[in-house]
Amino acid sequence: MAEANPMLSLDALTFETAQAALEQGCAAIRAGETVFDLGGIRAADSSGVALLLAWQRRARDAGQKLTFINVPSNIDALTQLYGLEGVLARS
Repeated sequence: MAEANPMLSLDALTFETAQAALEQGCAAIRAGETVFDLGGIRAADSSGVALLLAWQRRARDAGQKLTFINVPSNIDALTQLYGLEGVLARS
């Protein structure tokens, strides 16, 4: 398994951080990263869930499978709220 992406040094996936996080994640995907460690995320909102889905689409479009590890419970709660359980790939 690939190592978790050390480049993603994010602590929030929120509306305020979404644009910068999108760019950071897309750069990591272009660099060949396939495992994103979300263990450092302390805050997330619906923009964060949309961001994770956008990263997954970018990876898929690049012919890669993106996997998330250490997904925080607040992101799990949001995916359940939106009926998206099982949509985020995990290891």
